[in-house]
Amino acid sequence: MGTTTIAPVGADADGYLLRPAGPQDIGGARAVMLDTVYRDLRSGYVPRWHADIIDPEAAYLRPGRCTLLVAERGGEIVATGAVRDRGPQAPPNPQWVADRFPSGTTAQLCRIYVAPGHRRRGLARRMVRELCDFVARAGGYEAVYLHTDPAVPGAEPFWRSLAREVCDERTLPGGGQGIVHFELPLPGDRLRDGAAGAHPHR
Repeated sequence: MGTTTIAPVGADADGYLLRPAGPQDIGGARAVMLDTVYRDLRSGYVPRWHADIIDPEAAYLRPGRCTLLVAERGGEIVATGAVRDRGPQAPPNPQWVADRFPSGTTAQLCRIYVAPGHRRRGLARRMVRELCDFVARAGGYEAVYLHTDPAVPGAEPFWRSLAREVCDERTLPGGGQGIVHFELPLPGDRLRDGAAGAHPHR
């Protein structure tokens, strides 16, 4: 497992415990992720996008500057959130977006998914806060990036409440991939100057 970790976060009044995932959590975390890509994203499993879901340990637990956070309630994994040290690739993303967020110095927020029966309880917002704190402690990151599919109910307004839009591909000629790219500030930092369901597969 990576050397930079998130300390367990105390359970809230509803009994949710946010903590770093261990090998014993992989099955539960994978179930939340797969349910989301089939139910909400409606893409189903696509190998080139979802390899990290099949092997979260290699993607998030082993690298020192990556992490996987889970929310547990009653012994069940009900939400996930991750950081990986890879920026968006071009193609399929616009080249200027890839250039703005290079791999290595970009922390990409990924797989911030909450099981349907546990939504609207602040879990995703807590996930984002803890993951951004992890990014600050990990060191070496210059930006926090994510992209989301606005077709997922609630995803776009949630991220607009926390982050600054970098590129809405729906405004590009042909509509691009239809996704929206965002940047979040590093804790204690302001967003860099520039244009105003996080998924790591593109």
